[in-house]
Amino acid sequence: MPELRPILLVEDNPRDLELTLAALEKCQLANEIVIARDGAEAMDYLLGAGAHAGAEGGNPTVVLLDLKLPKIDGLEVLERIKKDESLRHIPVVMLTSSREEQDLVRSYELGVNAFVVKPVEFSEFFQAIRNLGVFWAILNEPPPGFGRNAT
Repeated sequence: MPELRPILLVEDNPRDLELTLAALEKCQLANEIVIARDGAEAMDYLLGAGAHAGAEGGNPTVVLLDLKLPKIDGLEVLERIKKDESLRHIPVVMLTSSREEQDLVRSYELGVNAFVVKPVEFSEFFQAIRNLGVFWAILNEPPPGFGRNAT
């Protein structure tokens, strides 16, 4: 049985964080949910730096990435992930309230795997997160040898 890798949730809005965690919990996923509240914390986790230096484990099964983040914004985090040989195969889902076309276009130019606009209605938001969790944590088949040190 393949090892369960965590889901990295990068979200700075406490309300959206709470709703996302509740929706993922409803999916009854066995994956650990790792939370980063800004882009710098997300990169530290992914690179095993800062507070995450020396931590065991591999790359997350998916990164759920907010667009508007403190320290390093979501587009820059996405760009860094996709340019790093050891990280570029990690699926990244931009999960944002932005409906700006330039954000959508730039995300895809940088290699995002999916761009999901957070629905305003609670039940729609909840269902969108559940669908993302099930797809990326259970249904999606990662490339062979996918892990922190994989190339």
